[in-house]
Amino acid sequence: MKSLNAILRDLREDHDIKQETIANYLGISQQTYSNYENGRREIPIEAVRKLAKYYKVSTDYLLRSDTGYLGNLDMNASYIDNITMHDIIYDIQSLNESDRKDLIKYLRFLHQNSDI
Repeated sequence: MKSLNAILRDLREDHDIKQETIANYLGISQQTYSNYENGRREIPIEAVRKLAKYYKVSTDYLLRSDTGYLGNLDMNASYIDNITMHDIIYDIQSLNESDRKDLIKYLRFLHQNSDI
């Protein structure tokens, strides 16, 4: 099972973000953030909360109480009904800009209604 610091490093690298950017978001030095990722310093709970918000994941995911985050997928593995994430991304990218905007609106609509 991955540790919090390893999860944070993986999320940052998956999003191609520099440590300095995350440190600035948290209002700390890059060195302090580096110490978080390297496990040399305990990560304050408030930083965990902010990082969950930044990466749009739950604090449960960061703390490994929930493994439902799908942000780091094998793009060629079957996602739903033998459709891969690669297939889905390809289909989205092949839409024109107006249709992509409509798709995003629809996804947000579905997401809002799933919370009811």
